[in-house]
Amino acid sequence: MAGNETVLDSGTNELLCSLADGVATLTLNRPEAKNALSASMQHGFQKMMKECSENPAVRVILITASGSAFCAGGDVKNMGERRAPVAPEQRLKEMKLRHRGTGGAIVSCPKPTIAALPGAAVGAGLAIALACDIRIAAKSAFLSGGYSKIGLSGDYGIAWLLTRLIGTSRAREMMFTSDRIDAERAERLGLVNRVVADADLASAARALAVQIADGPADAIRSMKDNLNEALSIDYPTAIDHEAERIVQLSASENHKEAVRAFVEKRKPVFNKA
Repeated sequence: MAGNETVLDSGTNELLCSLADGVATLTLNRPEAKNALSASMQHGFQKMMKECSENPAVRVILITASGSAFCAGGDVKNMGERRAPVAPEQRLKEMKLRHRGTGGAIVSCPKPTIAALPGAAVGAGLAIALACDIRIAAKSAFLSGGYSKIGLSGDYGIAWLLTRLIGTSRAREMMFTSDRIDAERAERLGLVNRVVADADLASAARALAVQIADGPADAIRSMKDNLNEALSIDYPTAIDHEAERIVQLSASENHKEAVRAFVEKRKPVFNKA
């Protein structure tokens, strides 16, 4: 635990939150249910994603979980209870808002996001992990679509996320079969960036988060804009947008400090705002 850690109030014990060294850590905290998504957990998650995205003291968001699983997806045991009589139109509206406020909030977050997977990431839990910029998995973790086993087709944008990460053929195989993908195969497929020993997951994820948080926040924001646009714009437009952003950054204090540090052969001290 970092010495300068501040506890953030998510409004529920099912989501633990803290801030230290520019890294906001959001910890899914229903280990007895393999961190399946409950209503209160999702409300807290949406609240904290909004607050952390807007808080200038937060430069990186790290999403992880208590216990031996990352997230088993929706709370299957309580699905019947949640389906109280309600008009289909209203239920659809509520579902869209919930999904956009969870996975959508991660994808649209202007700050780098990292998922640290101590164990299973299944269904909606997999979608949450895939929505992050970077994923680190414990060696014992596994990933699975999971939806075909409960007679559902997918949510939280998982088809969109999977297709962009590993291509349409692999995405279809994962969704149709719900097979388990172990951590090492997930790394080979590009589903996760790194695999580490179980005991090293927390420290490795935090070290990466702090490394990024210690960088030039303005340049990293522009990098993320460039990378996000790369999925939807053509090459000449990408060149133009990159040029616009780099011209702006060329006049920044962080760029000037980086140049001074290079000349003086020292580590730069960036403005984190």
